[in-house]
Amino acid sequence: MQIETCRIYEDGTTGGYRVLVDRLWPRGISKEEANLDDHWKSLAPSDELRQWFDHDPEKWGSFRKKYLSELKQNKDEVKAQLEEVSGEPLVLLYGAKDEEHNHARVLKEYIEKLNFE
Repeated sequence: MQIETCRIYEDGTTGGYRVLVDRLWPRGISKEEANLDDHWKSLAPSDELRQWFDHDPEKWGSFRKKYLSELKQNKDEVKAQLEEVSGEPLVLLYGAKDEEHNHARVLKEYIEKLNFE
C-alpha cells in the first residue's frame, strides 16, 4: 500500500483515499475544501497524549513510543479502517506545522508495519 502524509493546509495531492487523522478539525478548513474520504479521529493520539506532547520536538521519542502503544491497543480498528481504502494510495492529512515531528508519520510507520504481518 502506498502511503503519504501531507499537511492539510499545504495539500497538493490529487488522488488517493484522503483521510484526516487529527482528533480536532483543523481551523480555517471547510469540509468541502478538505475533500475527505474519511476522518479517522479515533486513531489520532489520545487527548492526554496530544496535550502532553504539545508539539515539543524534545518529547518526540517518548511521544512516538506512547502513540505506537496506543495504536497497538487499537490494532483491530486500524485494520478495519484500512479495509475501506481498497487499494488506492492512502493520504494521511494532518494539521500540525511541524512536518517532521507529527503523529501522521507515526501512524504511517505503524500501518506500513501492519502490512508486513
